[in-house]
Amino acid sequence: MKTRKFFLFIVLCFAIQLYPLSLSANERGDIVSGKNGMVVSVDKYASQIGIDILKKGGNAVDAAVAVGFALAVTYPSAGNIGGGGFMIIRFPDTKESVAIDFREKAPGKATPDMYLDENGKYVRKRSYYGHLAVGVPGTVKGFELAMKKYGKLSWKEVIEPAINLAENGFVLNKRMAKSFNSLKKRFKDYKEFLRIFSRPDGSDFKEGDIFVQKELAESLRLIANNGSDAFYKGKIADLIAKDMEKYGGLITKEDLEKYEAVIRKPVTGNYRGYKIISMPPPSSGGTILIEMLNILEGFELSKMERYAPETLHLISETMKFAYLDRAKYLGDSDFGKIPVDMLISKKYAESIRKRLNLVKAIPSAEIGKDILTIERANETTHYSVIDKDGIAVATTYTLNGGYGSGVVPEGTGFLLNNEMADFNMKPGYTDNKGLIGTKPNIIKPYKRMLSSMTPTIITKDGKTFMITGSPGGRTIINTVLNVIINVIDFKMNIQDAVDAPRMHHQWMPDILRIEKEGISDKVLDSLKNIGHKISTRWRQGDANSILIDPKTGIYYGAPDKRSGGTAAGY
Repeated sequence: MKTRKFFLFIVLCFAIQLYPLSLSANERGDIVSGKNGMVVSVDKYASQIGIDILKKGGNAVDAAVAVGFALAVTYPSAGNIGGGGFMIIRFPDTKESVAIDFREKAPGKATPDMYLDENGKYVRKRSYYGHLAVGVPGTVKGFELAMKKYGKLSWKEVIEPAINLAENGFVLNKRMAKSFNSLKKRFKDYKEFLRIFSRPDGSDFKEGDIFVQKELAESLRLIANNGSDAFYKGKIADLIAKDMEKYGGLITKEDLEKYEAVIRKPVTGNYRGYKIISMPPPSSGGTILIEMLNILEGFELSKMERYAPETLHLISETMKFAYLDRAKYLGDSDFGKIPVDMLISKKYAESIRKRLNLVKAIPSAEIGKDILTIERANETTHYSVIDKDGIAVATTYTLNGGYGSGVVPEGTGFLLNNEMADFNMKPGYTDNKGLIGTKPNIIKPYKRMLSSMTPTIITKDGKTFMITGSPGGRTIINTVLNVIINVIDFKMNIQDAVDAPRMHHQWMPDILRIEKEGISDKVLDSLKNIGHKISTRWRQGDANSILIDPKTGIYYGAPDKRSGGTAAGY
């Protein structure tokens, strides 16, 4: 008996060595460190391309653009040249930051009620699938602007790796093969989509298949040789306009020629001695993130248990009030004044804190009754880059829904976005299901639709401390909030902060969504008992992040396990 017990003890010890359940992210090997550069993205090919660009002498901007073009090849559900997004860049020498806005725009023929039927009812399918759902793309213009202003290498050099991947193909992993196979029904009416994302014999893709995209390679080659003019004025523009006219879309060649990316001043705030640098309108991300952090700053989170009911309740109520403000006030600042300064002020946060009920959930309808009409969701990707000189880049770009509108203009090989769905669809009508009709985000020609993308850089004592962001539609801002407070308040290392369970409340619908893994039923029951309606989910966001150790200067890259992200550093 003693011999058997001893044998079992040895087996148990060996098992613990193999499965160190209590070890930190550093010890598990998820996190990657480096001193000269770090790239963290959803895809291993893209992350490695970014590092190769840095090793070649490029800076973080060169690497970020190269990663963006690579993801257009290897991550077609969200990586794109047919969508748009935002980029935050911080320069350590001047301590200045810039925000590059390459968000899509509504076509010139767009109207506020274009997605309503003859009875005034919102027809969701029109704004999510097909040619009417497409906003004028901004990615190529945005990347070119970043390169011209802040890059070191040539335009061709940063696009060439993506061309090679499209021309010669890349190996499909299990996740992507499964994703391609699942699309046949959703996009059955889109022949170009099916032609590209189906095998010639009609059989399913499998892990290990080589996925080649010759037409996309040619589009990228045209862009590499002729700059953004190829996309907005040349052959690609002709193909997009022709496809739109053929299938009832609104985008014209004139719309493409008029598009410009712009440089904006980031929205900034301070949280417990850390400077938050994030995206201004037309993204709601930075404004609402800073508003929530300002509210939470009045509470000693570090003395609270991270996943105790009272902690989750406080964070949820903070989210609820901030997302109500998002619905009320946020839109394209080029089309009207947005009260950003008010929303990110400490004084305004104090007024919200006075309205919080710390022991009971306040119904969303009660706090937002002034905009409710009656009493009663997205595919994006984020990547983070830093170079040996400390130039930091946070980029979030998107097609909106997974694989966007499903539209591949004939002869181009790339997908177009369905970003028009991010406008407020029914003017003047806001309900308890999440449909918002407030004025700041109503469709107008050439207006940029409101976004939740939140590429964010955090500094401490004048030095870059963290780079983060996420996909996930309206959940994005809350995902970024979760990661930030995990690091600053709850003292998690960056990998644990990324891995930890997340939560989301967006005011309407009045539901607190929580990642179930790691949250006990007892905690969920406690939240229900104080008035929360709970919905559990298996994943929220994809926060590929970087943290810079203030003492050693070492870069730590934390890929998000939710989408199988990859960190590459040296």
